[in-house]
Amino acid sequence: MAARRSGSIWPWLGIALAVILVDQLTKTIISGTVQVNETRTVSAFLDIVCAHNTGAAFSFLAGASGWQRWFFIGLGIAAAAFIVWLLARHGGQRLFGWALALILGGAVGNVIDRLWHGYVVDFIQVHWRGSYFPSFNAADSAITIGAGLLILDELLRVRRSR
Repeated sequence: MAARRSGSIWPWLGIALAVILVDQLTKTIISGTVQVNETRTVSAFLDIVCAHNTGAAFSFLAGASGWQRWFFIGLGIAAAAFIVWLLARHGGQRLFGWALALILGGAVGNVIDRLWHGYVVDFIQVHWRGSYFPSFNAADSAITIGAGLLILDELLRVRRSR
């Protein structure tokens, strides 16, 4: 069965809103219970931390003089507008819609942080045998899962076209 091209945008916006709410709730809880740069061990490979990231992924541009805040806010808003446009045009494509809704919710969640605080609150720290992955948050997780779903959607689309 071919995927519908059009469909309602509202379910996708609802998913994005749920991601935003979970993201902001978890960041509020962490900010209220964990001190900045404090580490709380959860398991042998997982810690809860409270980190303030003024940069992008992997703290890219975190050491810049402050202009990056507005750059990432503008980039996030532009990406969100483009994603909403894509959802309005392709809302009937389920996997594509899920991917975009997760990315939208994550992007808006991090933009809210940058607007309110000037930085993004990261709190999940994964490590293994002395190697640490940069800390991240629920919004970053949603963006990553959404990106994975976009790749899967494209692979399935190519496969169907053969």
